[in-house]
Amino acid sequence: MSTPSLANYIIKRPWLRRWMQPLSEWYKDAAGYRKLGLRADDLIPEESETVLLALKRLPPKEAYDRVFRLRRAFQCSLAHQLLPKNEHTRPEDDRLYLSPIIKEIEAEKQERDDMDVMTLKKKKLDH
Repeated sequence: MSTPSLANYIIKRPWLRRWMQPLSEWYKDAAGYRKLGLRADDLIPEESETVLLALKRLPPKEAYDRVFRLRRAFQCSLAHQLLPKNEHTRPEDDRLYLSPIIKEIEAEKQERDDMDVMTLKKKKLDH
């Protein structure tokens, strides 16, 4: 996920994190994706090669659950309805499941790029 983010800046400053946490929770609730039964990582677009590879690396159950959540949200959207309150995604269930894999893939890609530009120097042996 190569989008610019202030998250690291905010997380490193505890006073700023305490100030932003309630605002963050309010925004997540106001975004409405939880009312459709989605998680935050369900909103990541599948357009990049990195995300597609991360989706392939998901465990089968997690991949099935993701497809189920997306289809159910699509049906709700078509019907212009929200899920019943008991089927909303609870904040404690809204955990990241795809972002860690995406970060891992980006780190692997960076490591591969670093290895590709590495040059080897031969040592001359004096006889």
